[in-house]
Amino acid sequence: MAIQRKPASVGAKSEAAAAAFVDGAPDARKPAASEAVGTYEKGVAKGNKRQISLTIAPELLRKVDELAKRSGQARAAIINLALYRLVERDDVFDRK
Repeated sequence: MAIQRKPASVGAKSEAAAAAFVDGAPDARKPAASEAVGTYEKGVAKGNKRQISLTIAPELLRKVDELAKRSGQARAAIINLALYRLVERDDVFDRK
């Protein structure tokens, strides 16, 4: 086994880039002044998220689980993504 050198430390520029990447994640955003932390009390606080209970039809749950397995994601991640996309499509339930 060869002796290897200690890797060079990460520069400030790389650390800033990593911090910017992490801060850009949807679940890492800082709440706006109007969304003060802890003001939304529904569900159980779990870090910067809220845990809720969800009732779902067995066939839909099976499809969600299959999609999660194919994509290598957790069931919760699939449900979060689907809800996020639905909420972002502001016009879904508009009746015209």
